[in-house]
Amino acid sequence: MIEHRDDTVMPTGFDVPVEPLRRAAHYTGEPGCIAEARAFTAAFLERLRTEWCAGIDERTEGAVLLVVSELVTNADRHSNGPYILELEGTDDEVSVCVYDSSAALPLRFPRDPERVGRHGLEIVHALAAEVSAERVPVGKRVCAVLELVTG
Repeated sequence: MIEHRDDTVMPTGFDVPVEPLRRAAHYTGEPGCIAEARAFTAAFLERLRTEWCAGIDERTEGAVLLVVSELVTNADRHSNGPYILELEGTDDEVSVCVYDSSAALPLRFPRDPERVGRHGLEIVHALAAEVSAERVPVGKRVCAVLELVTG
């Protein structure tokens, strides 16, 4: 709620969202899905800026988009079916979860600059404050939580 006095706008404290912003999208694995997931995430982050006044700078946005790219790419490559991208955010953090149909949990390989490829989970761990993977009835869920820098 916002009260107007003498043509000024004053927040009353009741205009702060109570529930985190949540959005989910379903992808079939068709060509272009990873780009669609990134666009979906960019729109989500813009809404988080607007509704939660989240301080998301270019670097943070880039980190969230990279995590989405890595997790969606893994789901696309390693599952035999569609996958779901679920985003949740507040002014403090953004959670990126990807559900897919494979029950095989992802492997995190040790650092090896000589290795070609398979650095996705390593990148996610470097960017996220928390990473988890668990089996769910339909396959697995991989989540990464990124902290938002407050100014």
